Amino acid sequence: MPALQDSINTVRVAAEAADRVKATDIVAFDVADLLGITDIMMIAGASNERQVLAVAEEIEKDLYLKCGGRQPRSREGLTEGQWVLLDYGDFVIHIMHEESREFYGLERLWKDCESIDLQLAHPEHSLSDAVRDNEPMTAID
Repeated sequence: MPALQDSINTVRVAAEAADRVKATDIVAFDVADLLGITDIMMIAGASNERQVLAVAEEIEKDLYLKCGGRQPRSREGLTEGQWVLLDYGDFVIHIMHEESREFYGLERLWKDCESIDLQLAHPEHSLSDAVRDNEPMTAID
């Protein structure tokens, strides 16, 4: 069963917030059929620890203000600023320092899942590794 439209729309708000504070390579995958514990995984890159934290803060703020007071069930990594995880239940957001993102390669875990069209105004910030490597990806509207 694919991700619910409400979850997709909420993740788009998160992606817009990340894009606004210059997060890079913003991608989201429909993992509902693969995992069963969440519907969507979103990943956003940042060039340094300060930006990782700024992206996380902006996402939390927008989801609270624009999505009916949504707050994460849990937050991980705020102390280190290398990899922040925001768990909202139906979706999980990973904000990763570029080096950590390259090292862990989370996109590889979900390479067989459909990508979600985040409808960003700055699509150059949302190019996934697969797209840059000319691998086909399908999008969910």
